[in-house]
Order: sequence, then C-alpha cells, then structure tokens
Amino acid sequence: MIDRDLARRIDRFSRRAHRFHRFAHHPLCAAYRGEVVPLGRIRVCKGCLLTGMGFVAGTGAGLLAPTGSLWGLLAAWGTLLLLLTRVRPSKWLSRFLPAALGAYLAVRGLHSGPAGWGLALAVLAGFFAFWRHYRHRGPDRQACTACPELAGPTVCSGFRPIARREKAFRRLTGRWY
Repeated sequence: MIDRDLARRIDRFSRRAHRFHRFAHHPLCAAYRGEVVPLGRIRVCKGCLLTGMGFVAGTGAGLLAPTGSLWGLLAAWGTLLLLLTRVRPSKWLSRFLPAALGAYLAVRGLHSGPAGWGLALAVLAGFFAFWRHYRHRGPDRQACTACPELAGPTVCSGFRPIARREKAFRRLTGRWY
C-alpha cells in the first residue's frame, strides 16, 4: 500500500509531466500536425479549441444581443445541422459554429422567460449528450493505420515525446518507493 502523501505527490507530478499533451487528443506527428494547435508549451486539439471558442463567442453574443425572436436563429441552427449531415465540413463549420449558435440560443433562451427556458434546457441537454457520446467514442487514429512508422522497431514520432516523458516519470517515481 502506498502512503497517501506519496500517492498525492505522484499524481501531482504525473499531471505536470503530461500537461504538454493532455488536451491534444492526437499523436504529435506530422500526419496530425493540422489537428493539434501549439499554445506555448501545451498542445491542444483543434476541434476542442474551436468548440471552446464557439461557446465563448456564442455566450458573449447572447449576453450582448438585444432581446428579440429566437425563431430565426433556431431555423439557422437547424439548417446548419442539416448541412453538416450532407457534406464534409471544415472544423470551423462543424465545431465552432454549432457551439456558438447553441450557446447563443441557450443564453437568449434563459433571458426570454419561461418559454425560452425549455429551449435553453434542450440545447444544454443536447450539448451534454453530444459531449458524453464524444468521450465514449475514443480516439480516431485513421492516419496511424497508413503510417510507415507503425511497423517500425521504435515508438512512432507522434508518441515519442510522450513515451520519453513517461519513461522519465517512471524512473523518478521508482526512486520514491
């Protein structure tokens, strides 16, 4: 059994050691370069970054917009969702725009009285259902199946920095036992 203080120390160190790729959700290789955005020392998944930016933009627009009818925007959101099922959209169209429109609808719904509360609740329930489905889906490693490094004797370049950090982490924590 590990001492509780030592377990906390190891957990804190683990979070710090893997902070640089924690929100990347993709390998850090050239095949996924377009899917990962470097923010200083940290790498973030492009889709997650755009979704977060959409939430912020939609919430801000919802708070600043004058009171009016939500039906036009609701129709625009429905049209967008229909378009997303027909074409292969960019990440801006598939992540940022739905998040921005949904956040806007939720905020405006909350400001519209009891009739809008149902709309806000429905939008928030939809976001949580999508988030839960996304979390259970698992990582998409399609580029990895065609990667020439896959059958190589060493760890691929996309996971090499992660494996190197994990090896150093294990070496250091092994001394603490």
